[in-house]
Amino acid sequence: MKKTIAAGALLALATAALAQEWPTKPVRILTPFPAGAGPEAVVRVLAEKLQKKWGKPVIVENKPGGNGFIAISEFKRAVPDGHDLIQLDNVHLVAYPHLFKRLPYDAQKDFEQIAPLFRTYFFVGVPSSSAYKTVGDILADAKARANALNYGSWSVGNPVHLGSALLESATGTQMQHVIYKETSMLYTAAANGELDFALGSLATAGPMQRTGKLKFIAVTAPKRLPAFPDVPTVAESGGPSNFEVTGWTTLAAPKGVPPAVAEKIRADLQAALAQPDLKERYATFGYEPFPATSEQFKAFVAAETTKYGDVIKRAKISID
Repeated sequence: MKKTIAAGALLALATAALAQEWPTKPVRILTPFPAGAGPEAVVRVLAEKLQKKWGKPVIVENKPGGNGFIAISEFKRAVPDGHDLIQLDNVHLVAYPHLFKRLPYDAQKDFEQIAPLFRTYFFVGVPSSSAYKTVGDILADAKARANALNYGSWSVGNPVHLGSALLESATGTQMQHVIYKETSMLYTAAANGELDFALGSLATAGPMQRTGKLKFIAVTAPKRLPAFPDVPTVAESGGPSNFEVTGWTTLAAPKGVPPAVAEKIRADLQAALAQPDLKERYATFGYEPFPATSEQFKAFVAAETTKYGDVIKRAKISID
């Protein structure tokens, strides 16, 4: 018994020492987002904070394309010592497992979730000249004219597409999904009246809203946002109750990373996210910190996986 206790104490000391010494070399954060994209921009701000804290270079490496599979494939070759991290979003973790018959990764087994980086809500945007004043107006017309209305997004399975499909599923309506090559084209089309509506974040739809060409009639949040007090929630605007759609990203390490190292990264990350100047930078993109313990975030991801898995199945959405 004494030997067991002594061995446990030595292991604990060794683990603590490992965490104190880490990092011993530059830390790399892989991101599947292109340079300049909102999620990539904020992770660079975060990297600057962590670099000052850790005293080692923190390098953000862009690996865009291929549905994020290029970045993930590179990440899977990393040594699980915490020096290689990856930024993932909700599509990678909760949607793709249902959209692809085969994935080059296992969303549950290949990643050690460190902490969520941010979340953002989406606005229901309509052309400023639209007759639709509320979500209730859209739904009434959609019920009266099945498949006559349309909404847009930039791909199959992104949060905007799945959020719109969730609205259809929750209300028993059927509308057409129109895909655009990029977000700028999407929200220009929404502003010009080519689309009946489009969900969009402040980062993506905000430019058109600020020019007065796009009107926000609701937000997919549980309550009104302080920056937009006059924009009602979807439920307040005549839509289904408890309707919530978020976009979020998380930082993950490889499975097998020492727990003490993972905990150090988590603590330092959360301390950086709590700094006022970082919060202000987030706000320019319409992002907000997403405070959650490790267990809370795991439960959230599990719930999101179930929710969107059901939507994808009912709508018979697939990519391959």
